[in-house]
Amino acid sequence: MPVCAEISGQGGTGPVVTVGTDSLPAPERFGWWCEMVGHEVMPVAARSAHTAVFQGRAEAVELPHSQVTAFDFSPMTARRSPVHIRRHDPENYYLLLVRDSSVRLEQARGVACLQAGDMTLFSSSHPLACEFLDQGRQTRLTLMRLPRPVPPLASGRADRLLAEPLPSRAGSAALLGLYLAQLPQAARTCGPAELVRLGAIGVDLAATLLAARLGSQDTLPAETRNAVLLARINAFIDQHLGDPELCPAAIAAHHHISVRTLHLLFQSEPETVSARIRRRRLERSHADLTDPRLRRRSISAIAARWGFLRPADFSRAFRAAYGVTPRELRQAALRSLPDA
Repeated sequence: MPVCAEISGQGGTGPVVTVGTDSLPAPERFGWWCEMVGHEVMPVAARSAHTAVFQGRAEAVELPHSQVTAFDFSPMTARRSPVHIRRHDPENYYLLLVRDSSVRLEQARGVACLQAGDMTLFSSSHPLACEFLDQGRQTRLTLMRLPRPVPPLASGRADRLLAEPLPSRAGSAALLGLYLAQLPQAARTCGPAELVRLGAIGVDLAATLLAARLGSQDTLPAETRNAVLLARINAFIDQHLGDPELCPAAIAAHHHISVRTLHLLFQSEPETVSARIRRRRLERSHADLTDPRLRRRSISAIAARWGFLRPADFSRAFRAAYGVTPRELRQAALRSLPDA
């Protein structure tokens, strides 16, 4: 979004670019917003009952093969006609995730009435009608632009899914929702190589979701299936860090694979599965030890909360990771508080 960042006078950090209407005079905001959407997504005809007080903000993450943009804006309607398509068609598919308010989207004889947490697919190559319903608050949604070489899109079969509500609360769809919600913050703190990996994970999750809906999972490359399985395993690890029984054998059993297969999956990762469990437990412990709201909770209780049952083992692992003991970290954190 570099052009739009220049228009608005705002920018971003690394691959994340943030633009918005706050710096513009009120009468110019809606027109600027429509211009930005036309440039970054696709040209549409838009209307809003809030043009005099319109507010909008977009936070885009540029990825090697896709783009993820979080939008917050005043209620409006948008129409894309055959005339718009003839004038300019970027030939993109988009996954839409509603984060707040309600959206009604029509395309290719499909109608999706979406609430917070719901997803659907749309295309720039077909007429579109979209109403962002006025419920007294900003519409909040995330768009993921998908590359056409993704197997379900390359064949054109995905047109069957346009404006169809997609399952969003289980399996790869649930992981994709978490990914979209957490991506901007994650992208701000990772290097170029990790950003490439993050981008690939998102595309793999989207491809798996669409292929499952089409009943064509077998068409997905083995690399995509493995990447999604790995994402599920990593999510499982994060959800069960407090379980002292969390180990490679338990993880493999839950996902119906062998321990050997589990270790093979992690060969392409920068750390082993056991190292990942240990690092995430230590990171959660570090966060708790520096949280002033938990100052009265004992260090051993915090350690046990994240799966460390032996205080000596926890202290040794913590010092090896951070160069200080848990007590030294907590004391330093408390001394830095304004009222300490």
